[in-house]
Amino acid sequence: ARGDRDAEETPQDQRDHLTAHAQGSTMVGIGADRAARQGGHVTSQVFVNLTTRDLARSQTFYEALGCTINPQFSDENAICVIWSDEIYFMMLLPEFFDSFGGKPIADPAQFTQVRTAFSRDSKYAVDAIVDAALAHGGALTGETQDLGFMYGRAVEDPDGNILEFFYMDMEAAAAGMEAA
Repeated sequence: ARGDRDAEETPQDQRDHLTAHAQGSTMVGIGADRAARQGGHVTSQVFVNLTTRDLARSQTFYEALGCTINPQFSDENAICVIWSDEIYFMMLLPEFFDSFGGKPIADPAQFTQVRTAFSRDSKYAVDAIVDAALAHGGALTGETQDLGFMYGRAVEDPDGNILEFFYMDMEAAAAGMEAA
């Protein structure tokens, strides 16, 4: 045992975790189920590392989408793009990205390695951010999806990284699930 009783999962935590997972919960990890039972929230910052061939172009593109750049974590090898208090993109030059080791780097202009999706507050907000992306070097990818309760569009940034933006009417989605 590690000696930290709060960091160890109890049998109840394990059962709750499996139940939450089966119900589609996004809370994971040791203590998450305990926090959920106690009405708390488990928060985490997400850093998505992506490659870019041109830091200045990436900065211009992401600022046009409403993001800001954190200069404290930006230099000649990378820029830190702030989407929210919890979500960041680290746009890294390929040589710097490669310095972390591991597998060969996929060129996002040729291969899809990830599709990062962001919710928006309305269909209008989806269209507005996609229009901003297109006006600043982005390219549409795929067809607009309009399922009534969900609306989405996808773009590639200037390096080929895929960003999806969607709006979901949760009341309409819930009504549709209940009818199914």
